[in-house]
Amino acid sequence: MKYKISFLVLVGLFCALIIPSKSLATSWAYPFVVWDGYIYIVEEEYVTEIDKEIGKVTRYSDMYPQSGNFSNVYERGTKYYAIKDVSTDEAIAVEDGSGKYKKAVREKEYTYGNEDSPADKSSDMTATLLILSAITIFLIIFILKKLKR
Repeated sequence: MKYKISFLVLVGLFCALIIPSKSLATSWAYPFVVWDGYIYIVEEEYVTEIDKEIGKVTRYSDMYPQSGNFSNVYERGTKYYAIKDVSTDEAIAVEDGSGKYKKAVREKEYTYGNEDSPADKSSDMTATLLILSAITIFLIIFILKKLKR
């Protein structure tokens, strides 16, 4: 009986390991900032015609997605500016720390943290699968013990 339980525990651990889970670190395809719910890809181009300040980085991480005015490159407190004669729906300027401003072009809506976010749904599904796997293992062990008696 001990061997059956050990076997079932090993099978359960194996199942838990093969279930896909969310990565612990993120590999970014490009440098970006998030402002007003949109991702702006930071380009190498500098801009000189700066208008008013419109925001700043509130969260920084080069490893994990964050909510809010998030950046994978710029530290918290880095300021965003409107560019003269350019709509913020197109591009913004990001202070680069040396007194210059890099252009950041609006790419797409930033959905991390939203209820509709695929990443959030994926992690919910992974947790559900892990719980179901654990329940199944315990039920199998319980049934085997009942049959043994």
